[in-house]
Amino acid sequence: MSEEALASRPPVGTSAPDSEPTDTAPSTEEPPKRESRPFDEEHDGPISESDALRSLTSDTGHDSAERSEARRASAIADLISARLNADTSGTRIGTLALFNETVSFGGGFHTGGSHGTKAPRRAGAFAALTSSELDEYTELFVQPDGYDTALEDLCEQALLVLTGPPGSGRTATAVNLLSEASALSGPQEGGCHRLLDPSVLTESGWEPPAKNCGYLAEVDEGPAGARDFGVRQLTSLAAALRAADCRLILTGGHDLALAATSASGSETFARHTLAPLDPLTILERRVLGHAPEPGARARLHALLRADNARSALREQPAARHAVRLASVITAEGDLAAAVAALRDPSDQVRSWFQQHRAPEAVAFALAAAVLEESSYLTVAEAAVKLHTALTPPEPAPPDLRFADRLGHEQQWIRLDSTGPLGASGPPRVRFRGALLSQAVLVHAWSTLDGRREAFLEWLRRLLGHRDLEVRARASVAAGVLAWADHHYAVYRFLTGWAGSTSWPQRHAAATALGVAGSRPESAEAIWALLDEWARGGSTAYQRRLAGTAANAVGGILGRTAPDRAVDVLRSALDRGDDWGTLPSVAWGGVRLIHQGQAPALLEAYLDWSASKDLSPMVVKTLSAFVFAVSRPYERLPTDTKASGVAGVPLLLSSLPEHSEQVAELWARALARRPVQDSALPALREWIDTYAPLCPDGLTRIAALLTDVASRPGKHRERLLWWLDKWAADRDRPSANAAWLRRHI
Repeated sequence: MSEEALASRPPVGTSAPDSEPTDTAPSTEEPPKRESRPFDEEHDGPISESDALRSLTSDTGHDSAERSEARRASAIADLISARLNADTSGTRIGTLALFNETVSFGGGFHTGGSHGTKAPRRAGAFAALTSSELDEYTELFVQPDGYDTALEDLCEQALLVLTGPPGSGRTATAVNLLSEASALSGPQEGGCHRLLDPSVLTESGWEPPAKNCGYLAEVDEGPAGARDFGVRQLTSLAAALRAADCRLILTGGHDLALAATSASGSETFARHTLAPLDPLTILERRVLGHAPEPGARARLHALLRADNARSALREQPAARHAVRLASVITAEGDLAAAVAALRDPSDQVRSWFQQHRAPEAVAFALAAAVLEESSYLTVAEAAVKLHTALTPPEPAPPDLRFADRLGHEQQWIRLDSTGPLGASGPPRVRFRGALLSQAVLVHAWSTLDGRREAFLEWLRRLLGHRDLEVRARASVAAGVLAWADHHYAVYRFLTGWAGSTSWPQRHAAATALGVAGSRPESAEAIWALLDEWARGGSTAYQRRLAGTAANAVGGILGRTAPDRAVDVLRSALDRGDDWGTLPSVAWGGVRLIHQGQAPALLEAYLDWSASKDLSPMVVKTLSAFVFAVSRPYERLPTDTKASGVAGVPLLLSSLPEHSEQVAELWARALARRPVQDSALPALREWIDTYAPLCPDGLTRIAALLTDVASRPGKHRERLLWWLDKWAADRDRPSANAAWLRRHI
């Protein structure tokens, strides 16, 4: 029945009559009673109107709590996605070219010295360091902490185990120590040599190839390279060196340090651990020398700031990178280009994965990439579970101590005790570079073919984690994977998640699609997919896909393209007698309002309910509106365009903004059943619960209801009748309703 026909019915009195004024004809028979049951979206075929409406008006709906929690998870995901897309560092990652095998990558995360590729190993072979090599290492050398102690130990013990993270200057320090030890004890006849195959040192009865010499041996990273250099073997080596009047420095990382550690501490060789030097100090020395002229340091630092070199060295603090940039500056080369090459995340990631293949290293890198900014314990726990998925079962859990190896295997990761708001707290895992986490994910997803299935299953399990932050970060990670190969990701896992009976998986799919669609190159494909899902059929699976589409457009996508978002919501809602998508669309509308997109949504609601009859689309639309005005606002960090009073529906606290659209929709919702059955309780909540919480709340409501009452039809009579009823309510009399009654 049209609004005009309804308005032509005889008027109803306004002085608290026995029955309220209504614009719908009274029913002549009682509706059939049916057993109340929870909203059920899991069966094929249409969902009834009563079930759908009941799910909106009940706080115990099948997923009400989950959807409320999902909004907070989406806020976290929005922040992470915004950081990934910001590119504030001036770096970039080209996912299309990243894994093209014809692309060459230079520089980066290699662990070799500054002289390029090492000479091939030959058993027992050694090579003398040339005078030019010695000058390169010693002329502008910056001594690390404890250098003098290490020199004394080398002179006394003949064997020094020098350990430290890659890039800490182990080789340069060893060459300087050998040179100074030689000078202190008189010139050594044989000079300094590099052992090309350190494994010969583990052979029984080894003796130095030549007497009265200094030797340098570099042990490979990882437990395999250091396994045979135990305390007993090193003690035997020290004795052989002293007998031949030689000195040896054995350099390596964390595993060599562990192998060379004795419980008794009575070994007859020396050990020293290097702390990384400030790369800026190394660069200054290389460029300015030992006695720079006045003002030269200030000019150098101005140049470094202008070309982002300081940021690059903070992200990659290895000594070799400082040496590399210093050589560009002294040669008057293109420093900006060198910095850009150094900060290229694709280069760093590819180089790291070429060197580190052990499950424990890969597991922590991937866990950190998914859960960056989470606490160390959260990341470590996830890494242990991924490590389990990547390795065969063991009789006992492995002794994985990720923190011990961060400075060696994971130099691109740091532990930071500063929390998101600046306060100190448990250490959080952060990559040094802005785009490294997404580069790690894309590289691993695209290249680790044998581990992709295990990684995906691990990621899916994170979606059910009890920690909301973990679930949000896992969802974003899934969206990053879709950047690498959109088509594969959609049909490999996103569609399955979107149609799952598990709400966390559906929400994860919606978040991931929002992240994937935030990139211009994939936005159109994502919108086309969401449109297709929204227009699907009425099977339970298709309905879940449509619900996921409605959820997705209420997030990042809806904030950037609200008109397209409401088109998806309409397609999902306009399904004739199938009401199963109403809850998802209603929640999607609430999220759009909280994203600051109320104008587009309210205009759409007015358009969809323009016929003012009792057709399914009108009732669905007005029910979604009533749901929106019933949801209290919780301000989240991502709500940059919407401002409201916490705990008050945003459409109330934002009045008089959007007042024309809100008043018309209230009038339509209050004028007809079954929407009236939920609109009236919602209005009383505005009057009695939310008005006291909102500055000038009652005045705002009065202006709104005055507008509603002035419209043609029985709106004035209806409002006065209900305000009288609430004011005189025996159990809960409303003073606010009485005040509004007098005002109107």
